[in-house]
Amino acid sequence: MRSVDASGLADVAVVIASYNHAHFLGDALKSVLAQTVPAQDIVVIDDGSLDDPAAVVAQHPPARIIRTANQGLPAARNNGLAAINTHYVIFLDADDVLLPGAIADGLACMKANPGAAFVCGAFRLADGDLKPRGGPVLPRLGPLGHTALLRGNHIGMPASVFYDRAKLVECGGFDPTLRRCEDYELYLRMTQRHRIASHANVVAHYRLHGSNMSLDAVEMLAWNRAILERYRPDETDAAALQAWKEGMHGQTAAFANIVWTDRGARAWPKWNQRRRMMALAPWTTTKAALRQILVRGLPGPLAEVLRGIRRRALIAGAGKIDFGDLARITPVSEGYGFRRGTPVDRFYIESFLERHAGEIRGHVLEIADDKYSRRFGKDIVRQDVLSVKDVPGATIVGDLTSEGLLPPASFDCVILTQTLQYLFDPRAAVRNLHAAMRPGGVVLATVPGITPVVNNDWEWYWPFTARAARRLFEETFGEGNVELEVNGNAFAATCFIQGIAQEDVGVQWLEPRDPSFPVNIAIRARRSA
Repeated sequence: MRSVDASGLADVAVVIASYNHAHFLGDALKSVLAQTVPAQDIVVIDDGSLDDPAAVVAQHPPARIIRTANQGLPAARNNGLAAINTHYVIFLDADDVLLPGAIADGLACMKANPGAAFVCGAFRLADGDLKPRGGPVLPRLGPLGHTALLRGNHIGMPASVFYDRAKLVECGGFDPTLRRCEDYELYLRMTQRHRIASHANVVAHYRLHGSNMSLDAVEMLAWNRAILERYRPDETDAAALQAWKEGMHGQTAAFANIVWTDRGARAWPKWNQRRRMMALAPWTTTKAALRQILVRGLPGPLAEVLRGIRRRALIAGAGKIDFGDLARITPVSEGYGFRRGTPVDRFYIESFLERHAGEIRGHVLEIADDKYSRRFGKDIVRQDVLSVKDVPGATIVGDLTSEGLLPPASFDCVILTQTLQYLFDPRAAVRNLHAAMRPGGVVLATVPGITPVVNNDWEWYWPFTARAARRLFEETFGEGNVELEVNGNAFAATCFIQGIAQEDVGVQWLEPRDPSFPVNIAIRARRSA
């Protein structure tokens, strides 16, 4: 689907929920109309306001308004969701504003992360006049989005999120039974099913005007903890459970800190919040107060430097990529990722074999051992194992390139994973395999593309491209008898080179295929009947 149509409008809707915020609504609408890539649809949901948002909307065409009885913010957003038909959607509260590049940045991040359910950017706090206060608040979610969100709502501002509308609808939209934190609950629910991504560009300003719902930190803490209780991980998922426990503990510290920051609240509500939080968590609240006193006592520039270090918020641009743990000459882990867990390429290899499990039957040959035959095989009547060395379990010993090593026309299936790179003459090996196959038999092979080269006991000769792999097998098996899968993407290739394991990233980030980054190439070659 095109993200921008012939008229230059983005395939994006902006839904603005307004309840008695008509005095702010004009700023919100102006910010949407000022986008560098204009939205296709702008919908204001008047959630039973006592003021007159319709008069404001009338001054900002082509925005349109839908009036409903007061149902609460989650229902208002769902009403807006039901009224649009674009590919993407942003939900903007009437008292906040988007920055001019919000839609463009969202589209760019979606393009870089195809299949993501949503992407999010950074935001800044601003005063009642929309003057920015402090540095950007930047989400650092990483590839394990759900696990990161169990530690807390790192996204922070609904308007910084750019949704795939279809995936949002599929997940059920916002929960209308929630009075607060409905956005956090939605993030947790969507990330159980889908990948997400983030970028470092500031896309919105969160206006602090003294009556924000989020200023009631004690109430927000109670709702955050209640939502986290919904998503307590199973005891068998140790990493997620640890993140959840950190989140339950960390929420108290986060909101204790909020009550001691100046967010525009009037004096009495502010001190009432501090009193209530002190009663709820005295030691944590006291530490938060002391920290704020210390920061306020420092010279302004030094205090801002310390806040910046704490946030680790880097605005993207030339020379300003946050390389984090990848800023290193040696990889994160040697040996493909085995030392950390399951190597990235094994995801592609094992998915390929699982899809073709029905063909692993009859007389089967596997290289080095029979682990994949035992795992995926169906109706195996005879199992052979080829090894270049005489090791336990080997039934055929020798070099696959040696003519006459394999019995002719014998095998129904050969599993040949990650082997051809070690053979100086892979053409000879493929010819020998063809001769050893029964008519109709298949070779299920995988070869490396983008990869570290580890020379231990075996000498490594070749990486492969899809074109080389296809030509190699078609020369012998013939055109029409060879099928190829190119597996990998830029992220997967980076992880594999660094020795980062599947357990570090989650398979959702490995599933999208980009043929420009072939981590692994899978080949199914069939001998003609």
